[in-house]
Amino acid sequence: MLIDLHTHSYPKSDDSFVEVDDLLDRARSAGLDGVCLTEHDAFWPDDEARRLSRRHGLLVLPGSEINTDDGHVIVFGLKRYVFGLHKPSFLVDSVRRHNGAMIAAHPYRRRFLEGPGRDPEVRQHMLLTASEDEFFRHCDAIEGINGRGSEVQNLFSHDLGGLIGARMTGGSDAHRAEQWGTAATRFERRVTNVEDLVRGLTAGRFPAERTCNSTTDTTASTIPVDGERSGNDAYVLRKAH
Repeated sequence: MLIDLHTHSYPKSDDSFVEVDDLLDRARSAGLDGVCLTEHDAFWPDDEARRLSRRHGLLVLPGSEINTDDGHVIVFGLKRYVFGLHKPSFLVDSVRRHNGAMIAAHPYRRRFLEGPGRDPEVRQHMLLTASEDEFFRHCDAIEGINGRGSEVQNLFSHDLGGLIGARMTGGSDAHRAEQWGTAATRFERRVTNVEDLVRGLTAGRFPAERTCNSTTDTTASTIPVDGERSGNDAYVLRKAH
């Protein structure tokens, strides 16, 4: 199943420019099997997610992108935002207590600067510094492919994941219509609810995939991103039709 693990809709995410029904229509048209609604510091109620799923004929799962002192984290398994989740230790304890899962979102942010990063020695220093961030060890995966990230930024995330031995996922991080379907994660086993998703994230194999919606972008590249870190080429960038 191909699932976008990272999306935002208006007005629950006030920096998004697309309402949830438009988001899900576009996701289905992009060939996705499921979408996780991960609003900023907010959760969709389970019953609303189920109604959306029935309305659009698409798996819809609730999660959240939590803003913490150590960066943004995509969370599954919690039901509501409570004060204190911005503290990494509190967030980790809460997620583990509720048998949930965590993904470090766009790990290149605040850790990689493209200008200085053109120098191989500086880039390596950035990678080593990022790899020493203990919070990554508490996450079940890091976002190896972010649909809004550049090739260089995502390559940094991929190399960071390899350096620390992390599983890697893909998500569009969509805030605008043209961003839907740019990245997703393929699960080998069927996912029907949040519990299935958590099991897949904590123990399963889930190659991350990226598609480009731009009709003018003819770039093609292959980067190994693999939930079991086998080194298979699982990053796919292809021109949309």
